Amino acid sequence: HPVEIVEGCRLPVLRKNQEHEDEWPLAEILSVKEVSSRKLYYVHYIDFNKRLDEWVTGDRLDMKKLQFPKKEAKTPTKNGLPGSRPSSPEREVKRKVEAVPMATQVPPAPPVPSLPSSTEASQASVFPAVREPSTFKSREDHEPISLLTTNGNARRLIPSQPGRKRKANCGGADEMIKVLQYNNPQSASVFLPPPEDSQDSSDGIPSAPRMTGSLVSDRSHDDIVTRMKNIECIELGRHRLKPWYFSPYPQELTTLPILYLCEFCLKYLKSLKCLQRHLVRINVAHDTKCNLRHPPGNEIYRKGTISFFEIDGRKNKTYSQNLCLLAKCFLDHKTLYYDTDPFLFYVMTEYDSKGFHIVGYFSKEKESTEDYNVACILTLPPYQRRGYGKLLIEFSYELSKVEGKTGTPEKPLSDLGLLSYRSYWSQTILEILMDLKPDNGERPQITINEISEITSVKKEDVISTLQYLNLINYYKGQYILTLSEDIVDGHERAMQKRHLRIDPKCLHFTPKDWSKRGKW
Repeated sequence: HPVEIVEGCRLPVLRKNQEHEDEWPLAEILSVKEVSSRKLYYVHYIDFNKRLDEWVTGDRLDMKKLQFPKKEAKTPTKNGLPGSRPSSPEREVKRKVEAVPMATQVPPAPPVPSLPSSTEASQASVFPAVREPSTFKSREDHEPISLLTTNGNARRLIPSQPGRKRKANCGGADEMIKVLQYNNPQSASVFLPPPEDSQDSSDGIPSAPRMTGSLVSDRSHDDIVTRMKNIECIELGRHRLKPWYFSPYPQELTTLPILYLCEFCLKYLKSLKCLQRHLVRINVAHDTKCNLRHPPGNEIYRKGTISFFEIDGRKNKTYSQNLCLLAKCFLDHKTLYYDTDPFLFYVMTEYDSKGFHIVGYFSKEKESTEDYNVACILTLPPYQRRGYGKLLIEFSYELSKVEGKTGTPEKPLSDLGLLSYRSYWSQTILEILMDLKPDNGERPQITINEISEITSVKKEDVISTLQYLNLINYYKGQYILTLSEDIVDGHERAMQKRHLRIDPKCLHFTPKDWSKRGKW
């Protein structure tokens, strides 16, 4: 008898890698269906991102290495949530990884006494309840961690000893940093003396991430339906998009080969004919034709062909909900909620003779107690890897500058979001450090707080970026930031490629005080 493949089975499946070579990664069967008397299998490649999940035919399965799912007792419910399906260890691991706050998803630099390691900084902002304050022991003496050679490279002297770190805090942010020039003019070091006083970094930070709004992180939502892509293809203006993840569009639309969206109001339609009818403007009373050629709301920025529109989630509910449905096709770590009232949406468009075409967007809470200046952020796939993601991030910080606040994106970030933010923070901070000029022959000085105030990047993100870049060392009672030739050259090359920038002079934005406006 032929072996029957069921949901939960694992086996190698043939796929093409980025070099278009054949490979056979291990995959889990999530679903089986029959189309025209031929079986199709929906597979998730273990240790690969879910956006690569796909339907495959039987000839791509390596039956010789088939593993059947282990039968296990039903898991008890936790916090009223149902237990997971009998399944694979990876599912639990995956969920833990997705729940990890953003800065812990990259290998952190060696921790530095008295400044929070990137892990601590981000855990405090996302899961402070998990932190163990007793892990950090306060101590007065300062151990030398590294020595700088004259070419600006760091050489380890004494490895940091476990259990002897200072208490994690951001107390040193007001301390002056000195910039030291070495024999090599391309290398600079920034000196930051140790803080006198220490305070706990979790002060004033809420004990759990926000769980309401348009798109929120929800790690409990992992049932079989939402683990599978349900839309085959989306036509949006001149682009056809292949969704990466599940999005809760109406069930009857999920069987269509193509889902048509109006690229201006984002309404979903079941056929090209419906879309054409929707777009034709006819002066008929009460007609439902689309008169938009740009997103609703106010245009608050325009330079060249790039514009930004501010959309109120309460005043433009239908558009905001349609935007969230589209975004969910490309964001996996979020779950859709239909309450868009507490949000503002900033949509970036590119203009041509036909209108303002959506490129990407970010959403933002009208009132955030956690200093979030971005809730969700997305560049649509046709526009990715062209500098638009960084432009969206830069715009979010320009708004924060006008508001006179520092901000941070809501955690967890997706893998691509994390890469974009890391890159933006690195370039922004290095730009400031490299532009520092000597003051009356003295070495120029700057504090972490000053970097934060100039950029509107939250203090914890400044510190975690310095550590991620491995710039920060501790030597003879001082923090030393070393800009080596490699760092400087890499930064200059990156900035030459960065053609798209936000021009603050083209921003026409007046922040509103939402706390005085009742229910928004």
